[in-house]
Amino acid sequence: MTIAVRIEADHPSLPGHFPGDPVVPGVVLLDRIAAAIERDGGTLRRIHSVKFVAPLRPGEDAVLTLARDGARVRFRIERDGVAILGGEGELA
Repeated sequence: MTIAVRIEADHPSLPGHFPGDPVVPGVVLLDRIAAAIERDGGTLRRIHSVKFVAPLRPGEDAVLTLARDGARVRFRIERDGVAILGGEGELA
């Protein structure tokens, strides 16, 4: 499953989060991942690992990819083919 991700500059988490050079908080991205899993009929029980490797700026377009394998889910967010984060978790 692949879906578009875009966090607009007016998102309520951004004020005060690196003023002058805002970065989308990791928890906002993880929330998007959990919501995508729920839309796909699952529930994220636990995140086993996640690695943030590049920032996502407000207004940038990115792509979330989910791969389910039984109770395991792998996720990745990329911008223009470059990883922003990757990880895996467990479904309920």
